[in-house]
Amino acid sequence: MTEIDAKIDALVPAWLTLPDIAEILDIEVTRVRQLVREGQVIAVRRGENRALHVPAAFIDGVEKKVVKGLTGTLTLLRDDGYSDDEMLEWLFTPDPSLPGTPAQALSENRGTEVKRRAQALAV
Repeated sequence: MTEIDAKIDALVPAWLTLPDIAEILDIEVTRVRQLVREGQVIAVRRGENRALHVPAAFIDGVEKKVVKGLTGTLTLLRDDGYSDDEMLEWLFTPDPSLPGTPAQALSENRGTEVKRRAQALAV
């Protein structure tokens, strides 16, 4: 968990605090912290109180779960040597070949395309 860089903070359209996520997913905050520790989502410190925040795009409020394909994509990027900041930048930077951002594609259930691009980064 790192403090967020201003450039990356500007790329992410919306953030949720850990208590917000716990409420959306109907789980305890300790379970949300476990999701962060396990690398299923990325949390960064931001704002004047430096509270932990997760990009809202990582949470599927309708299905009440982490967006499908996100965890596998994060694992691929980590295996490629990406830091949390670099992963956030990649996920929220528009990719004309998708179209949109990889984070948008994941939320639209186009995870296969996103994972394919993540794998290509290692080459």
